[in-house]
Amino acid sequence: MTFVQPYNQWWCGRCNTYQVPAPQPAAQAGTAAPPAGLWFQNYYRLRKKALAVVNQYWIEDAAGRALAYSRQKLLRLKEDIRVYADDSMAQELFRIQQLQVMDMWGRFAIVDSASGAGVGMVRRRAMASAFVRDEWEVWDAAGQLVGGIYEEKGRGLARKWLPGGALIPEKMMLSLGGQPVATIDQQFKVVGDIWDVTCLAVPPAFDRRVLLGACLLMSMVERARK
Repeated sequence: MTFVQPYNQWWCGRCNTYQVPAPQPAAQAGTAAPPAGLWFQNYYRLRKKALAVVNQYWIEDAAGRALAYSRQKLLRLKEDIRVYADDSMAQELFRIQQLQVMDMWGRFAIVDSASGAGVGMVRRRAMASAFVRDEWEVWDAAGQLVGGIYEEKGRGLARKWLPGGALIPEKMMLSLGGQPVATIDQQFKVVGDIWDVTCLAVPPAFDRRVLLGACLLMSMVERARK
């Protein structure tokens, strides 16, 4: 297996070393622990703000209540996506950080904002995603490869190679330990973007922020590259 730099470290060009976030016993100003049960929902919807200059997404529950908000930064060398409690951006819940600039597709750590601890990592499989279907590797908080997110193969081929294929909505599956545990379905939209995330059998030990972080990456970053 190819060695991967642990997800909770990042490269500091000024120091010329990998940096590890220091443990923080309590939330700092501008951060907050998520409400109880927020990351144990069985359904999430990611909804993009239409006709906005920068990518903005709300994460909602099954009743349409806003659970979190994210706004993509402009003019960045590395992706650093912050997820907040609401669009006031006063309380940061978690963040998605690209680990290295010189990385064709990037490895992205999902980090709890209150403690600075990594809760998982995702990495795009570049070759398969470029020619066959979108695929992402999924790593847990211990730095172990535990599964992946895979697009339906036939749909992926159609999206990539048929004229107008980019309009075909994506359908993805999160698999852990070889077992399907969640679905990720993009709705057909000419304007805007909506993703429905259904947790079928996600183990309690798996942090759903890793799944939601991957969905935000597919929505904000991956689609912009196509």
